[in-house]
Amino acid sequence: MNPSVVITKCSDYINEEVYQAIKKSVDLLGGIGAFVKKGERILLKPNLLSAKPPEAAVTTHPAVVRAIIQLVQEAGAVPIVGDSPGIGSAEKVAQKCGIAAVAKEFDVEVIGLATSVSVENPDGKTFKRLEIAKEALEADGIINIPKLKTHTQMFLTLGVKNMFGCVVGTRKPQWHMAAGVDTNAFARMLVDTYLFLKPRLTIVDGIVGMEGNGPGSGGEPRRLGLVFASADCIALDRIITEVLGAKADDLFTTKVAKEDETGITDIDEINILGQEIDDVRVSDFKFPPMVGIEFKLPFSLHSYLRKPLTARPLINNDKCTLCSMCVDICPPGIMTRTKTINIDYDNCIRCFCCLEICPEGAITVKEGWLKRIVSSMQ
Repeated sequence: MNPSVVITKCSDYINEEVYQAIKKSVDLLGGIGAFVKKGERILLKPNLLSAKPPEAAVTTHPAVVRAIIQLVQEAGAVPIVGDSPGIGSAEKVAQKCGIAAVAKEFDVEVIGLATSVSVENPDGKTFKRLEIAKEALEADGIINIPKLKTHTQMFLTLGVKNMFGCVVGTRKPQWHMAAGVDTNAFARMLVDTYLFLKPRLTIVDGIVGMEGNGPGSGGEPRRLGLVFASADCIALDRIITEVLGAKADDLFTTKVAKEDETGITDIDEINILGQEIDDVRVSDFKFPPMVGIEFKLPFSLHSYLRKPLTARPLINNDKCTLCSMCVDICPPGIMTRTKTINIDYDNCIRCFCCLEICPEGAITVKEGWLKRIVSSMQ
């Protein structure tokens, strides 16, 4: 059966309007009863990247989480809210972004996905073993609630990418190191993680998304007025890239899913419900600068051309407050703090975790000179 993706308009974060838009979306997919059963313990997995207010568009908006809590409770199931932020606790981030207040209103627990367990993944295309939060595995089911945002490494962070939050924060650097500079390898890990956990339902908060230098504080909020929903994240992500005006292969998780035949990425094989794509297309969406070019070079040339052919993180010292969050999270440990933040570019794996976590938006992407020339010719 071909997957279905619902596109619904929602102009603002007014609680009742958001509830009606999400309920309409879920009803088009068969109703909430098709995804949760009475008495089940359902993990709601928003994007809780960092402790920012909802208007920053860094985290899933509390009005969206509120509506989903209502629907799950109406079905007689027990919702819990959980994530594993890169820095800080889920409880602290939820407090800052307004989700903790919503959870308290409905007597819902907010938990950190904090206990890492190693699991066999025999059906994985690339990664046969994964490390997943025990708290996510113990839930009866997962509802995935991403924020529509740009991402300097993966291009966009949507349904598939949001499930990486079920990897305990302290273990995430290990997976970045395992992939190294190979963006496709990291994307394959994300796809394998998504397919292993397979959330029952994904609802994307695109009412106000993020464009530009996302997914952290360096990005810019962009009002889109849209909610997307599907039981299939690969199909869902493909439709969102189309709405935003990107190509299928621009999103690395879609690219590898297509290459590995692990999901449907052909729009003609996806059922579009609700709004038509042509009626909601977004013009002039600011995509992130691409962080690298996949290329094969003789080993003797690789070290010479790696810098000019790739992008790298750049510190804006005028914005930097020397909080050292980037130093603490850096997977290869090649960032140091003196009077400024210093980066050993020879050993930088270009994961851009530093950019993602920076609370001041003080880290941007600088393209290599040869990469700029190559990009201008494409």
